[in-house]
Amino acid sequence: MIWIALKMLMGDRAKYLGIIFGVGFASLLISHQVSIFVSLMARTTHLVRNVEEGEVWVMDPNVRQGDEVIGLADDALHRVRGVEGVAWAVKLYRGNVRARLAEGNDNGARGDFRGVILMGLDDSTLVGAPRKMLMGSVDDLNKPDAVIIDEAGYHYLFPGQPHRIGQILEMTDKRAEIVGICQVGQPFQSQPIFYTKYTRALEYSPPERRLLSYIVVEPAEGVSPKELCDRITRDTGLQARTRDELRWMTIDFYLKNTGIPFNFGITVAIGFIVGVAIAGQTFYLFTIENLKQFGALKAMGTSNLRIVGMILVQALVVGLVGYGLGVGGTALFFELTQTSIPLKGFHMIWQVMAGTAVVVSFIVVLASLLSIRKVLVLEPAVVFR
Repeated sequence: MIWIALKMLMGDRAKYLGIIFGVGFASLLISHQVSIFVSLMARTTHLVRNVEEGEVWVMDPNVRQGDEVIGLADDALHRVRGVEGVAWAVKLYRGNVRARLAEGNDNGARGDFRGVILMGLDDSTLVGAPRKMLMGSVDDLNKPDAVIIDEAGYHYLFPGQPHRIGQILEMTDKRAEIVGICQVGQPFQSQPIFYTKYTRALEYSPPERRLLSYIVVEPAEGVSPKELCDRITRDTGLQARTRDELRWMTIDFYLKNTGIPFNFGITVAIGFIVGVAIAGQTFYLFTIENLKQFGALKAMGTSNLRIVGMILVQALVVGLVGYGLGVGGTALFFELTQTSIPLKGFHMIWQVMAGTAVVVSFIVVLASLLSIRKVLVLEPAVVFR
């Protein structure tokens, strides 16, 4: 019976390909858009992902997400270090500044201002420094006026130029020299990221009364990050979050305060509706045209349960083929765009593949139900009319 069902399915090549197109298009649109959405949300947490040391982050109580910096008092570091269970705690600066390409650079855009993200690392430990260097070394930050730029930011400031160090910039009218190029997770707004020492970052930043952005803390042995967060909050009155808590707090902020989830949700819904409409209608027309064949099978004694099984086998085949083509197309897209700087880091995770499989299964089951009802009420005598 399975062989007969497959022969019936593939006998009309146009309708067979039409059903596969509907399911494949739906799975492609759903998996692609959900993957883009997940990758965008991951970019909002670039600050936590790029600083790999420290399990606890301390910040102002009013901070709602990672990029919303509210300065702390200078004595906050000493108060945090005095909390029981702290192995070490260091300062971290994160700010938005304006950089200007200085005269003398071989670049047509020199003299233009660009908004950049400036990271100030603890002078002695350099906690938070990038791990993957493409040129130069983290130790080069000990040189005067030294900064390290991320790869995407370098192409943004120096488009079309090969990687080289020694480029000169000005930040807040102060000289900065690029001594290294690194590869880190890109931010949500695709701004260049500069790394330098904490004291130098304060010189580059606009004058403010409080410039300490975060305190990165490592718990002592035997103390859990969550337990240490509770101690710091109780003893200092500051907000302390684990790495995961800060990451999800940032994602939650963007989900609640931007139109990103709504817009992506509309696109996914359109993919689902189109998949149901095309697959359901084509599958229904396919069943209508084969009513005589189903009637003949009924006349020969085939039970309704066996015929329902045949239709479900047909639905399973078009679902698997369509799902494979759609998800394969999404995987191919991300594979081909991995070398593109703006799309670097965008990828499809296995949870998206599993979720798409569930949605596609629902689409083919819904499409087959429309056909099953027509076959169940079919009279075997239709074959003799």
